[in-house]
Amino acid sequence: MHKATILREPAEVVHAGELDRLRAADSGPRPAGWRLSPRAVRTFVLGDRELGVRQKFYGDDALVDRCVVTLMSNRGLLLVGEPGTAKSMLSELFAAAIGGDSTCTIQGTSGTTEDQITYSWNYALLLAEGPTQRALVKGPMYVAAEQGKPCRFEEVTRVQPEIQDVLIGVLSDKVIHVPELTGAEATVFAERGFNVLATANLRDRGVHEMSSALKRRFNFETVRPIADRRLEESLVKQQTATLLALSEVQTRLTDDVVSLLVTAFHDLRDGVTAEGTVIERPSAVLSSAEAVAVGYAAGLDAQYFGDGKVGGEHVARQLIGTVLKDNPDDGKKLRHYFDVVVKQRARSDSQWRRVFQARGELDR
Repeated sequence: MHKATILREPAEVVHAGELDRLRAADSGPRPAGWRLSPRAVRTFVLGDRELGVRQKFYGDDALVDRCVVTLMSNRGLLLVGEPGTAKSMLSELFAAAIGGDSTCTIQGTSGTTEDQITYSWNYALLLAEGPTQRALVKGPMYVAAEQGKPCRFEEVTRVQPEIQDVLIGVLSDKVIHVPELTGAEATVFAERGFNVLATANLRDRGVHEMSSALKRRFNFETVRPIADRRLEESLVKQQTATLLALSEVQTRLTDDVVSLLVTAFHDLRDGVTAEGTVIERPSAVLSSAEAVAVGYAAGLDAQYFGDGKVGGEHVARQLIGTVLKDNPDDGKKLRHYFDVVVKQRARSDSQWRRVFQARGELDR
């Protein structure tokens, strides 16, 4: 497949040049099975200008250090928090840096079964020749254990509790049993470098409580929304530019538009503006990831339905859709925000004036 046809490449492909430079410069001690030293893994995530490594995670640097230490240990890592706080991105970056492969992934759903996690069978071969290695279909956890690399488990709490508990034996003994086989083939002992890197959105509907036995086998780390507006502005500007470039769109968000977008998200997320005006927070998720999505959509809107220059009206249209997608009652809260906060700012700022001019879309 031609590279240009791929919608989204894995982190180890997107950042291959950075990983190569880090490996070449990496003189630190490496845990067995790791492709980079812990310091180099940290640098891959947090960036280094001298090495030409871009910062990819904006937030708590100490969180990254703790995650790396956990992944060196015999305990799994569980990243928890609100939706859109970059948990999945962080797990992908760790897997790419440590094992060179972020695609060994289980996507947890209410319908996830044990054989989708560990192994299943090619039933045609199973009927023809019985349980053999040739008939065995290895799941992501089996492959990760066999090859000694991290296995990502996305949305682990959306999986039924009895299926979640498949992980208890894997995390405790670092072994996968295949009782249908005999002899040495019946047991797969995990190679050095194996670990489980899970994520969980605590706010989503359909979340299942993890058993206490499984919780004990994970170290929990909470990934929080970005509190620093300047950091969030840098993130939104960088990621929207990347997405628009991938879409072969020339337009970009200017600094004043990015500042407006991030300010609106902080206002609605925090329930209070910088001026001290208290507003009612919508129930919709207003994470940094959502801010990037709004900025990206605003850029596409301006490119294909405008003059190519992103303004407050493009941001407003996409923001309205984001806030109203979850709960109809959020419309009342957003109208109040427009009538009290946006209207006041529109008196002295042209971009906020363009935001306020889009208020009519709330009444359609």
